[in-house]
Amino acid sequence: MRITHLFILLNFLIFCGCKPSERHLSKIEGKQIAITDSLPLNPEIESFVKPYRDNIEKDLDSVLAYSADTYTKNDGEFNTALGNFMADAVYEEANPIFKQRTGKNIDMVLLNHGGIRSILSKGNVTKRTAFQLMPFENSIVVVALKGYQVNALTNYLSRSQRAHPVSKLKLILDQEFNVSEARINEKEIIEDSTYFVATNDYLYNGGDSMSFFKPNDSVYVLNYKIRNALIDNFKRKDTIAPVRDNRFIQQK
Repeated sequence: MRITHLFILLNFLIFCGCKPSERHLSKIEGKQIAITDSLPLNPEIESFVKPYRDNIEKDLDSVLAYSADTYTKNDGEFNTALGNFMADAVYEEANPIFKQRTGKNIDMVLLNHGGIRSILSKGNVTKRTAFQLMPFENSIVVVALKGYQVNALTNYLSRSQRAHPVSKLKLILDQEFNVSEARINEKEIIEDSTYFVATNDYLYNGGDSMSFFKPNDSVYVLNYKIRNALIDNFKRKDTIAPVRDNRFIQQK
């Protein structure tokens, strides 16, 4: 055995032979080290990173479409132009993928009001716009729900009283916020029928207390991010001009 190995072994045996009272943690200290612009740049690292950073910035700022106005997620009580656009974009981009894989169509889309993280400003729409609207890595899933579970979904929407984005669903509330009418693709919801509901993985896993997605008949993971669906939708449209409509309203 080499001397170094013997030395390590002896130290290990001495440490293990110590009594518990002879070794103990006295205290743990820590301090915050702020990372600010005042920290000096490393010229070599900066020169290496700069071409990649410039290329990413150029890609993010590439113009994809034009927004006819400024839209926010708070411009309506139960449905908003921005929310309608996002839900419709998910349907338009995800349904062909789902149809190709399953031979079936998505029946409706449900997203969440809190998932919209920015306004859509009037003017040029870029990839950066999509990252601002949807900075999370949420992906689209399609869940097969029975009609009675869809009814639980509509009851959730009536109780939440928020403009959660929906597409292909028409929901009318009475003055006490009860569901007065609920239709998917202009048809009444049948309890024993199966409906394919597109949403994001966050909501599917119970986010925003949306517990009605489980259990289910089946779930289809499209491996397609909400953000990428927005980018693809921007690319296909010259002008973005969504509107508020009657898809989710309250009778007055």
